[in-house]
Amino acid sequence: MEITELFERFFKQCEEYVLNIFEIFTKKNRILLKAMVSTDFKLRYQQSVLGYLWSILKPLLLFTIMYFVFVKFMRFGDGIPHFAVALLLGIVMWNFFNETTTGGMMSIVGHGDLLRKIHFSKYVVVIASSMSALINFGLNFIVVIIFMLINGVHLTWSCLLIVPLILELYILALGIAFFLSAVYVNLRDLNPIWEVVMQAGFYATPIIYPISMISSRGGMWGPIVAKLDLILNPVAQIVQDARYVLVDQANVTVWQMEGNHVLAVWPILFSILIFFAGLWYFTAKSKHFAELV
Repeated sequence: MEITELFERFFKQCEEYVLNIFEIFTKKNRILLKAMVSTDFKLRYQQSVLGYLWSILKPLLLFTIMYFVFVKFMRFGDGIPHFAVALLLGIVMWNFFNETTTGGMMSIVGHGDLLRKIHFSKYVVVIASSMSALINFGLNFIVVIIFMLINGVHLTWSCLLIVPLILELYILALGIAFFLSAVYVNLRDLNPIWEVVMQAGFYATPIIYPISMISSRGGMWGPIVAKLDLILNPVAQIVQDARYVLVDQANVTVWQMEGNHVLAVWPILFSILIFFAGLWYFTAKSKHFAELV
């Protein structure tokens, strides 16, 4: 009975937080959200010569370096069709995750003056930062599609499954951004700590290498490590699933490696739990943001 009541309270709180976040759709908050997204995107490349082109050039330059070092020289991805496309897709998705979480982390502190002067939904600040990252991702994703067509990747109706995967990635990143932004208000050392975490996460996620490489080169523990990476790392699951539905089905997914459907679906459930946990923590701390920033 106690467990049932606990779950009821949890879901009731989740419902309350979701209703709170829908405050951003009021006319006042929608106008503010649009203005913040527009301003953030304009200021980002205001002093640069190439301007908005850097949104596309930055991941392309990173892809070029990674491609020659890891694919051409170190032969990562041998045996995986169109692995160059899979590499670009992984880099673009990781950059979106990185930009959403890092930008969201600093968003509340960066808008301290606004929070002290105007009363509005605090969710708007973090969501505006995530929307800027989403625009960047959209531009980069167009480049991925063009690169796919150039490399002869066949587009099928299964490609539409990329939409829920992008939504899962956004929910995961936004939940982490909510949590980090609330912590960063009191702990400014969080920025360099998060940079190290993201750097480690980049190499722990199958982006520059296929997950099958861990299974084949990891000895007797290889298949277990690969499976745990996909189950415990939601970004790894999302990237592999995206490669599977967009690029080629030679990209192994957690659904193929894990026969237990509960464990296979865990990364999705974990992403949702992280979102609500981050939202809960942000809501609890948001009352004091104006006093601390």
